[in-house]
Amino acid sequence: MRVIIGYVVAFFCVFGGYVIAGGNFAIILKALPIETFIIVGAAMGAFAVSNQPKVLKKAGARLAKSIKGSKYTKDRYMELLALLYEILQKARKEGLMAIESDVENPDASPLFQKYPNVGTDHHVVEFITDYLRMMVSGNLNAHEIESLMDNEIDTHHQEEHVVVAAFTRLAGALPAFGIVAAILGVIKTMASVGSPPEVLGAMIASALVGSFLGIFLAYAVVEPMAGLLEQKMDEGTKELQCIKTTLLASMQGYAPMTAIEFGRKVLYSTERPSFSELEGHVKTKK
Repeated sequence: MRVIIGYVVAFFCVFGGYVIAGGNFAIILKALPIETFIIVGAAMGAFAVSNQPKVLKKAGARLAKSIKGSKYTKDRYMELLALLYEILQKARKEGLMAIESDVENPDASPLFQKYPNVGTDHHVVEFITDYLRMMVSGNLNAHEIESLMDNEIDTHHQEEHVVVAAFTRLAGALPAFGIVAAILGVIKTMASVGSPPEVLGAMIASALVGSFLGIFLAYAVVEPMAGLLEQKMDEGTKELQCIKTTLLASMQGYAPMTAIEFGRKVLYSTERPSFSELEGHVKTKK
């Protein structure tokens, strides 16, 4: 809803300010369909050419999710850390082999089912169980697992950044497509140079709508969306870093409550629960 409201405000202020200033909105309305057809059509074609099908598919999915609010809230992080605490506490009390069934079949695990916000997130569950499985096997030390985690988190970041880069390139190209539309309008105007001044003036104004539309779409529509997607990408990476820090702290011998404190400290301050909040939540869940 916030994204939609932001776009409405941008459109209202730009076009409303033009009307308030005494601008002739009829000229824009008359030129808008064909200018939109040229600019948006060229941009969509270039976007399809410059990105692989998997990126196009992911871009569509990210656009749909961007309209919703962020899922990375304080409540989600408290559930995540409480889940990690219970897993690590079970492993500490009963041995690492006690969590093998939870790791191998998380969908049927009471621990993961107890925390549906994160227990049903396939990517998070896979990240947790993969490294718990390595911990259970005992074949890798903490430094080797940390290196693997860093590589996986870096890969995740790169995969998500491809979509951000695609929209950033699109935003950079839209003003140029606006110039193309404007030049086509000027060519049309020059072909009618013998027309009366009022006719030529209207044709030049229509041509300038192309430049305006390209710049407006770039900096009021696409560029803000790229920025929002980048922020969401960083939040997803931060969640994986929280899991990584917690599991590594456990491998280094820290108690479960101390291990999740390591993970808590990694989180952004805006979503980070306080020590007492997290402790109270863990005790309530227990």
